[in-house]
Amino acid sequence: MKIKPIKDLIHNLSEWKVLDRQTKNLTNKVIQDVNFIQQNINWEDYTLCNTTFLGCHFKQNEAIHLIERGAFVYPKFADIPYNPYRGKLYTWQELMKGYDPNDDQSTDLKIYKHFSKHKYNPPLSEALAQRLHDHSIDDGLRRILEYDDAGMTKKKVVGFMGGHSTARNSEFYNETAKAARLATKKGYFVVTGGGPGIMEAANLGAYMANYSKEDLKIAIDILADLEFIDDNKTEYLARNYMTNAKKILDLYPNGAESLAIPTWFYGHEPSNLFATYIAKYFSNSIREDMLLTISLFGLVYAPGSAGTTQEIFQEAAQNHYGTSGYYSPMIFLSKKRYVEDTAIYSVLHQLAVGKTYKELLFLTDTAELAIDFIEKHPPIPAN
Repeated sequence: MKIKPIKDLIHNLSEWKVLDRQTKNLTNKVIQDVNFIQQNINWEDYTLCNTTFLGCHFKQNEAIHLIERGAFVYPKFADIPYNPYRGKLYTWQELMKGYDPNDDQSTDLKIYKHFSKHKYNPPLSEALAQRLHDHSIDDGLRRILEYDDAGMTKKKVVGFMGGHSTARNSEFYNETAKAARLATKKGYFVVTGGGPGIMEAANLGAYMANYSKEDLKIAIDILADLEFIDDNKTEYLARNYMTNAKKILDLYPNGAESLAIPTWFYGHEPSNLFATYIAKYFSNSIREDMLLTISLFGLVYAPGSAGTTQEIFQEAAQNHYGTSGYYSPMIFLSKKRYVEDTAIYSVLHQLAVGKTYKELLFLTDTAELAIDFIEKHPPIPAN
C-alpha cells in the first residue's frame, strides 16, 4: 500500500491520525483546529521543534506543558462568528445557513456585521484573527488548485472579471455565461470574484457545463425574472437575489465545479450560489491579488467600471514583469467597451510593445473566440 506523504500543515483530526501513525517527530509541523481532549496522547513521546498548534483544544495543563517544551500554542479566539483556523474553503450552503428573506440570520451576514464594526481600524486581536483566517483561505486555495514547485497549478484556472451591476440576460451577461460554460467543458477551472453581475454569469455558465446551451438560456431567463438590485451600498443585500438562484439549483442539480473569491469588504454583495468553492477573504487587497495570480491560463474581461479597470492594469503589471512566473492571456470581451468607449485595449497594446505578453492580448465580442484564443495560447513561462 502506498503511504501518503507527511504534510507540514495538519488541518483536522483525521490528518493528525495519519501523521501520528507515520512519525512522532513534529519538527516544523503546524497542527490546526484539532480537538485533542478525547485523545489519549503522551506528549513526551513526540519531538517538538518549531512546532505550532493553531486553535487546538487540549486537556487541562497540556497546552502549558507543550509551551514549556518549546511549542507555539495559539488559543481559540472568543466572541467572533468565524473560525480563523478553518481547514477548508466555504460553500454557499455554509455561508447562507440561517438565511430567510424576511429575517436573515445567515452566517455570512453575521460575519459581515461583525467585520463592519471595525472595518477600517480593527483592534489587535480582531486584526490577528482576520489575518489567520485569510491565511487559512490561502492554504485552502493551494490545496484545491494543487501547485507544483514552479508555481503552476494542476487545475487550469481561467478568471472572469467585469461589472457587478451587469443586468441578467444582457448581452455580455449572456456571452460571459457562454464563455464560462465552454471553458469548463474544455477542462478549464473558472474563477470569479464571487458576487453578482458578470461574476454570477461566469459561475452560472461553469455550473451549467453539464447541461445544454438551451438549458443555460432557460436558467438565465429564470434569473432575469428577479433582478439583483444594488440600491444601497451600505446594507447587506440578499433580497431579489437568492430565490431564483435556488430555483436553478433545484432544476439543474448536477452542476460542474467552479471557484469564487469574494470579500467581506464588499459584504453587502452576497456570494452567488453557483460556485462550488468559496474562498472568502476579509482583506480585499489580498483577494484581488489572488484572483489575478491564480488565473494562469487566462483572464476574460467583460465590460466593467473602475474595479475592472484596476484589475486589468494590475494583471498587466504582473504580465509586464513576469511576477507570477508565467505570462497569461488577457481577453477583452467587448470591442465597444475596450476600444471605442475607453481605449483601454489600445493603451495596453501599446504598453506591451516589445514584451512577451503582447501576443497574449486579444479583443473579441464572442464567447467562442475568447475560449478558442485561450486554447491556442497557453501560459508562457517567464524565465
